[in-house]
Amino acid sequence: MAQQTDIHLYTNQTPNGIKISILLEELGLKYQSTIIDVTKNTQKEPWFLEINPNGRIPALTDKLEDGQTINLFESGSIMQYLVDRYDKDHKLSYPYGSPEHWEVNNWLFWQMGGLGPMQGQLAHFNRYASEKIQYGVDRYRNETRRLYRVMETQLQKSPSGYLVGDRCTVADISCWSWVAAAAGSGVDITEFPALKEWRDKLLAQPGVEKGRHAPGPHKALEYENMPEEEAKKTFEHNRRWVQAAMKGESK
Repeated sequence: MAQQTDIHLYTNQTPNGIKISILLEELGLKYQSTIIDVTKNTQKEPWFLEINPNGRIPALTDKLEDGQTINLFESGSIMQYLVDRYDKDHKLSYPYGSPEHWEVNNWLFWQMGGLGPMQGQLAHFNRYASEKIQYGVDRYRNETRRLYRVMETQLQKSPSGYLVGDRCTVADISCWSWVAAAAGSGVDITEFPALKEWRDKLLAQPGVEKGRHAPGPHKALEYENMPEEEAKKTFEHNRRWVQAAMKGESK
């Protein structure tokens, strides 16, 4: 039976957004969720900025044991909070101070500081930029592929098939959401067989499958078999609002 909580998740179907819903489902926690429509700049509305002053998703609120409401933002910080507070049996984590605990931190921060930003820039220059800048596409595609090779090497030598130790952790979940978006960003995952096997292994976990579709359909994997011309049409709508949002934030 799922554990009742006061958690309220504010999110959308982005790589950073689905990390949290996947983790909540894997932990077996009941929570409320609100879709933040970034195409309408809902994340810039005053009520949301009270939760996350940076105006980005995901964000999460919860109540501490004394009843005080806590606001959380930045996906890595949210993930650490959730496992520290709710994963007492270490289903998706390791005891504090163990070698595996620090290794999970390595990969979580690696994703936050490297994989996410680099692949995000690749997606922008490849899909959403107002003009084709091949240098930008090549720069970020090559760096994303380098980071994929780092994961590929780690997974090749892992007896369990996970990034750290003998279980799926927040390290895997945080990276999975980005690897699932490989094709949409412009990376051919078949170049990395161990990484693809790992991606599909996590996809078979009920919490991952349910969480990636919360609170709406997760379509990133559909781009893997989609003809490029069709993909371009699909991204055109997003390109327009991304450009509009950039103009708004430059003021």
